[in-house]
Amino acid sequence: MTLAPDQLLQALNWRYATKRFDPGRPITPEIWATLEQALVLTASSYGLQPWRFLVITDAALRAELRPHSWNQSQITDCSHLVVLLSQRTVSGADADRLVASTAATRGLDINALAGYRQMIQVDLIEGPRSQVVEDWAARQVYIALGNLLSSAALLGVDTCAIEGFSPLEYDRILGLEGSPYRSCVVCACGHRSADDPYAGLPKVRYAAADLIEHR
Repeated sequence: MTLAPDQLLQALNWRYATKRFDPGRPITPEIWATLEQALVLTASSYGLQPWRFLVITDAALRAELRPHSWNQSQITDCSHLVVLLSQRTVSGADADRLVASTAATRGLDINALAGYRQMIQVDLIEGPRSQVVEDWAARQVYIALGNLLSSAALLGVDTCAIEGFSPLEYDRILGLEGSPYRSCVVCACGHRSADDPYAGLPKVRYAAADLIEHR
């Protein structure tokens, strides 16, 4: 169930922000199903999972989104376009849903989780973080994005995380206005084109000694 250290680092070094995808080489259904499950398995604070993931393969819809994505070709050329949505608010109903799901999954009396339910209440629903809960939810979504990037690399799938887009226009086109969710970040997934000049460029990363401190 584990990778050798060099296998992990090889996959992470192989990954880069793909600029040109090969439209004629889609991700296989089996691999894509695995990546969707990787998204589902993403960790989140309290386990609240304040997100939804829109997987867009419809060519017409992607063509409509492209002008609102700095006209980046990855939007239309990738195999699967994922729009990661973050929740706008956290309510008591969200906490109740999590507690009920936890009790059912783990065979617990729901009353045994009352303290956990109260923690969420006093933190995200009524506490100071309730005032910035949209930012909190966005940070959770970026955990999912990182998980998707790493999982894809381990499976030999190329990705490009995209912040260069108009969230308001995406929300309009995708029918999210007035919904509990908003467009947060986009990730194009597929296989790199043979003529992508960025594929062979060395990674630019600061040395571990400059980034990691041991105490």
